[in-house]
Parts: sequence; C-alpha cells; structure tokens
Amino acid sequence: MAVKKDTGFDPARTLGLLWRVGNKPSRTGLSVDAIVDAAIAIADAEGLDAVSMRRVADRLGVGAMSLYTHVPGREELADLMIDAALGSLYSGIEEPSAATDGWRAGLRFVAERNWILYQRHSWLLDAQGPRAVLGPNTNDKYEAELRVLENSGLSDVEMDSVLTLVLTHVAGAARALARFDRVREESGMSDAQWWEATAPVLEKVMDRDRYPVSSRVGTAASMSYDAATDPVHEYEFGVERILDGVAALIERR
Repeated sequence: MAVKKDTGFDPARTLGLLWRVGNKPSRTGLSVDAIVDAAIAIADAEGLDAVSMRRVADRLGVGAMSLYTHVPGREELADLMIDAALGSLYSGIEEPSAATDGWRAGLRFVAERNWILYQRHSWLLDAQGPRAVLGPNTNDKYEAELRVLENSGLSDVEMDSVLTLVLTHVAGAARALARFDRVREESGMSDAQWWEATAPVLEKVMDRDRYPVSSRVGTAASMSYDAATDPVHEYEFGVERILDGVAALIERR
C-alpha cells in the first residue's frame, strides 16, 4: 500500500476525515470506522502492502466503489489507520503522567508503550511519514507524552526534542526487530543457527591480528546475544542511555 501523497491529496479533506467532520454511516451501516478497522486487520495479518481498497471492500462484503463515498483513496486511508492505531496506546491523556513518578519513569513508560504498539502493529513503521497525522488520537498521544516532562525544568523546545529523541530510538529498534523477525521467517534459520553456520567460515577468513578490537568485542557480543546482535537489548540499553543524557541536561538547569 503506497503511502506517498499524490497530487490530488487534499490535507484539509483528510483532516476532516480524521476528526469525522460531518461523517455519517450509510444506510448499509458502512462507515469510516468500519473501513479503517478492516484495513488495520489486513495490515496486522499481512502487512501494509496487502491493504487496498478492493481488499478492504472484500473483507466488508461490499463493492469497492462504495468505500470511496467515505474514504477518497488509499493515501487518506493510511492516515486514518495510523491515527486509529494510536488510539490504543493509552487509556487516556493522563495515563503516562499519572501512572509514573517523575519524568524518568514517565519517559520509560512512554517508550515501553510505543515499543509494544510496534509489536502489535508493525506496519506503522512503514506507514508513518515525516509529517504528523493530525488526528484526535495523534494529538492525544502528543499531549499525554509531553505531560511526563512538564515541570522537569526543560524548555518547551527541549521537551519536544527529548520526546522526539526517545520515540525515534524506539521506532528504530522496533524496525530492526521487525527486520530480524522477517529474516528468520524467510531463511528458516534462528539467529543461533545462522551464527553456528557462519562462525567457522568467518574464523578461517578473518585475520584477528588485523581486527583485534572488533574480533574481541564481536565475539563477546555474539556470545552474549547468541546472535550477531539483539534489537531488544539495543532498545533497552538505548532508552536508559537517553534518559541518562536527559538527566544530565536537567541537572545543568
């Protein structure tokens, strides 16, 4: 499913769809919500590329043309899917700040929830673009996550930058994990099996005298992970180091 906006894309029209301005179900019960739910179910099962207006229509048992009365096209549908998926992140705007004590625990909570979200809806990693989808759930998410940094001593711009840093790290680690899962499935080999087959050959061709540091570090890491790397470890390690950096920034205030 392409998410690149074509020349016919109308941001104002999409914004109206996201906030359900003037949207009403048809006589058959077909609605924007029903279309979006069907599209998300397809994406969860088969990935974003599997989502098309025809596939969604087939899942709903209606003609493809009937969808266009509610959703103009795939680009708008992608935005609606993103915003809908973000609606499951928190029980309410207050949850991240109310469920934790202090900004550090709050940011860790935010990171964990987003990490889990990407495991549930891995297609979000392909769907999200550089421009925010300004729907109600997206706005709720931004507000909820910023509140954990309120009264931390950071400026407003720093609050936005810190949150962006955490979320970018989480998305990158989640993307790495998704690639690892895909490679395991396509190759039919676990990481341990791949390393078992690779290590003896690498030992023969790689000169340890030329690469003394990388040989030592690589061996220690692979033995620890039982693989070449571990995206889950990188996610956890990265979050804590980011939080250490934020703490240092706050202390300088």
